[in-house]
Amino acid sequence: MSTSVQTGIQRLEAFIAEAQRVCIVVHTHPDGDALGSGSALLAYLRDCRGKQARLLLPDPVPPPLQFLLSGEDILFAGESGVREWITGCDLLFCLDMNGFARAESLEEPLRECRAPKVLIDHHLHPDRAAFDLVFSETEISSASELLFRVLKALPGVGQAARLPLQVLTPLMAGMTTDTNNFANSVWPSTLQMASELLAAGVDRDALLEKIYHNYRENRFRAMGAYLHEKLVVTPEGVAWAVLDKEFQRRYGLLEGETEGFVNIPLGMEAVRLSIFLREDEGHFRVSIRSKAGVSANTLAVDAFHGGGHERAAGGKLYYPADIASPQEAGAYVGRVAARFMRNEISRLRSK
Repeated sequence: MSTSVQTGIQRLEAFIAEAQRVCIVVHTHPDGDALGSGSALLAYLRDCRGKQARLLLPDPVPPPLQFLLSGEDILFAGESGVREWITGCDLLFCLDMNGFARAESLEEPLRECRAPKVLIDHHLHPDRAAFDLVFSETEISSASELLFRVLKALPGVGQAARLPLQVLTPLMAGMTTDTNNFANSVWPSTLQMASELLAAGVDRDALLEKIYHNYRENRFRAMGAYLHEKLVVTPEGVAWAVLDKEFQRRYGLLEGETEGFVNIPLGMEAVRLSIFLREDEGHFRVSIRSKAGVSANTLAVDAFHGGGHERAAGGKLYYPADIASPQEAGAYVGRVAARFMRNEISRLRSK
């Protein structure tokens, strides 16, 4: 371990030792990595360190991931006591987000919090100035993997077997979902982590059953319609789709039930870039995935107020700020995707 990282671990241990009330916050519309890392840290602080801790969530949790949450230590934005927990805590953790803005409705109280602030994240461009301590690594599978490294480095831990399963199991869930079950963003350290967790007793088969085999029939009906009715594949190698509110109502889609839709078109040989839009209140949530050599992150930054990783990114498309009405979303995506791919092809040819 480098001297700088070791110094960070020493500071973290001092923060934890001195704190009694700890807040953990993850990004809006929490996914498996946010919930896995958040639940794991909550269990560590509560069960291993005896702290009063709460996991604060900006939005409801998708049904297939609700098994990661249990007990009264979970609070949602808008519930009584959330702001008081933030303003009254002795230590604040932000996980799987590069800055307070990713928590949206909780951004203001997070900025006003006077407790020491710790960031553990794997996205580009962390807002280092907003935090007292930052653990940031982009060449890693997930925030869950980074948290796993941090926890192992704390005094008295050293190896996975010294952490309880209520810490290790959500870490495996977070890493599994953020790699799309080891389909992307897999590094040697990722497989090493999985091996250590299995050796420590994590039941991966049971975890996969809960994560991937627990959807409602609605999701699969909607998936078929998405592929048949909504998906557009362009000559430039782009696949894109827009799921408006009417489509979501037709299939009764719940939060999280379109998770993974954006990855499906990449199974086509000719598709280099996949863009998926789901309409929300006043905007579309945008997911972007790409194959090697095409930057999903660049497109997210340039066209969708977002960012992320080189091949997995996201953002938003607002109306009427970006487009006059929701009906114009498809035309907008088609234009920016075609222009982007022409630029990418020119860039690759010039190398």
